[in-house]
Amino acid sequence: MYSKSAKYYDAIYSFVDYAGASAKLRALIQEQAPNAQSLLDVACGTGKHCEFIDRDLAMIEGLDISPELLEVARARLPHRTFHQGDMAAFSLGKTFDVVTCLFSAIGYAETLERMQAAIRNMAAHAAAGGLVVVEPWFSPQTYWSGHITANHVDEKDLKISWMYIAQKVGLVSVLDINYLVGTPQSVDHFKEEHRLGLFTHEQYLDAFAAAGLEVSYDAKGLVGRGMYVGRRRQGV
Repeated sequence: MYSKSAKYYDAIYSFVDYAGASAKLRALIQEQAPNAQSLLDVACGTGKHCEFIDRDLAMIEGLDISPELLEVARARLPHRTFHQGDMAAFSLGKTFDVVTCLFSAIGYAETLERMQAAIRNMAAHAAAGGLVVVEPWFSPQTYWSGHITANHVDEKDLKISWMYIAQKVGLVSVLDINYLVGTPQSVDHFKEEHRLGLFTHEQYLDAFAAAGLEVSYDAKGLVGRGMYVGRRRQGV
């Protein structure tokens, strides 16, 4: 997914307010799990969320399927542990007070069965009474098929234009992203296909409940895309 764009990921998504989102996450943890000391960020990408909460918790770990994104994350936070693994099929042999899956990364599960498995995995890695926090991707009802998106990066030695037409194949959003990257050394063009599943609100709620989590929903969330907060029941 990010094999070609990983080294540009932070520049491409520089418009994302990671600091603001992380501040809201810290406030949520302080309110609902004030004694939390550990966090696992599933689909952690380049570790930006981990960076902004790095001083708040004794143990922070990340997991991602992309070795290229993990390379950036490990360089960013060399004192933290990052695992390579599939969100729908990982086992770390430990639990955490908080498990997160942010910035709509749950959509990369792609199918309903894999989304349910990912939620089960996250719940299994949450300590009794711990939190599972998930920011969803768009639903089948809110996704805008046929819409063209373009973004631009304009730094001194790095120019990037990237665009795609939002497509929908069944219940999967397909983003065939075209990148044009310019540096003082060269101008390169490449493509990446990103496939994200479109799940309904009810399917998320059912997945949390089936995983033994008591779930609440915040329609705004950290960045305006909504947020599910599950709590693992004691003894489950």
